[in-house]
Amino acid sequence: MSVRKGPTTRTRLREVSGERVRDRRDDLVTEEPLEIRIQAGSARRTLAITMRTPGADFELAAGFLHGEGVAGPGDIAAIGYCTDEDVPDEARYNTVTVRLAGADLPELPSLDRHFMTSSACGVCGTASIDALRSRSMPYLTVQDGPRITPTVLYELPGKLRVAQSVFGKTGGLHACGLFTPDGTPLATREDVGRHNALDKLVGWAVLGGRLPLRDHVLLVSGRTSYEIVQKAVAAGISVVCGVSAPSSLAVELAREFGITLAGFLRGERFNVYACPERIL
Repeated sequence: MSVRKGPTTRTRLREVSGERVRDRRDDLVTEEPLEIRIQAGSARRTLAITMRTPGADFELAAGFLHGEGVAGPGDIAAIGYCTDEDVPDEARYNTVTVRLAGADLPELPSLDRHFMTSSACGVCGTASIDALRSRSMPYLTVQDGPRITPTVLYELPGKLRVAQSVFGKTGGLHACGLFTPDGTPLATREDVGRHNALDKLVGWAVLGGRLPLRDHVLLVSGRTSYEIVQKAVAAGISVVCGVSAPSSLAVELAREFGITLAGFLRGERFNVYACPERIL
């Protein structure tokens, strides 16, 4: 019988501290594969397999499809755990099928192969900057987006940490949070992979009809990579902050699309790498 796993897994360990040794139980963050399938009419295919933390699986699938340009808010008819006969019972809750509203599967190069993405790395190379521009420029211009104060930014990491319920138990996963310009938290998602956490957050917006997110601030718990900025662009987010450093390509992409990109947001300091005019 299929068992649906939660975000944490109980384990036994031996703790060594100085000369003291003790055996005890602890919680680990759960890491399981998720196969994302798409279906249109009678045709279906596997689009991706990602290692993720169980929870918000439908949001993860919707956010991933949106970020890759496969399906937007109006293209998804239904999402559910797969009941196809080729899926073994023990994998039911690790396989999601997204039924598209159209009669045919979209013809995209990314669908011509099955790709594995780990929880530590996003899917690279599936959309060029030109393709991203054609999809997302209606969302973003340099003039769009909120104006925020440094004081608001200083408070965001603490607010994100308070909302990280699974991190409090395990200490072993990433998070991203969406905030209003005055620092009010709107949504937080956690996952063993930072890219998955953002896909879950974007999926929350896709399924709730909240896109574009141009009047919001995104905070990610780790470094800000190209994939993070790419997903932010696709969602219309114009202010992205990270508690660690951005990559060179992330900065280049942020400048290309007029996104305010801040890094090393810790305590009462941060660096602004692109479009500082939104910070008052």
